[in-house]
Amino acid sequence: MNENCVTVTEKELQVMARAAKGKINHIYLHWTGGHYGQPYDDYHISIDCDGTAYRHCRELTEQKNHTWLRNDGSIGITLCCGAEGRCWLPGDGNPRTVKAVYADEYDGEGDAAIIKLGPEPPTPDQINVMAKLTALFCKELGLPIDRDTVMTHCEAAFRDGYGPGSGDPQLRWDLWFLPDPEQLGKLVPGGPLVRGKALFYREAMKPARGRKKQTA
Repeated sequence: MNENCVTVTEKELQVMARAAKGKINHIYLHWTGGHYGQPYDDYHISIDCDGTAYRHCRELTEQKNHTWLRNDGSIGITLCCGAEGRCWLPGDGNPRTVKAVYADEYDGEGDAAIIKLGPEPPTPDQINVMAKLTALFCKELGLPIDRDTVMTHCEAAFRDGYGPGSGDPQLRWDLWFLPDPEQLGKLVPGGPLVRGKALFYREAMKPARGRKKQTA
């Protein structure tokens, strides 16, 4: 780790987010594709396997190189994990599938993506902290928690033509699917999982009265 990578608390991130209000429009969610304990400066925030959060900036308005063509006015949050991870399209070739199976459990089902998360997969602590920080940022920045504002790198890559099935040599599939701790590690679409958890955390941040329901 270098001098730009320091542990950070939710309170400190709250202060940083308030200072950036009106200047941030999107949040992009990643994994590093590397090892636990190996944060990178390409992101504003890194989250280690035990849920420890690190900041790589003094201000959230600093531009980082986390998401192709989408770095202006955005925050990049990443999970330190994913080394040796791989993915394969479903047998029917549909990259927009909403189903996935682990590579070591694949039985030839044609409409499910095949996912290998590797020996250092996203942990429940990482997923929960990512969702909690997403909720905190959206609350303080005045942003909605929806699929147009909060995207995984895979979701952004699908939109911009370099996601699974694109054939692009720079393919990105960060958080295409994630293990859901509440379903015994079943693979589910990563974007809806994190956004759904973030909505839950943001509701908990609101006063007891006047809460409104929002969908992921």
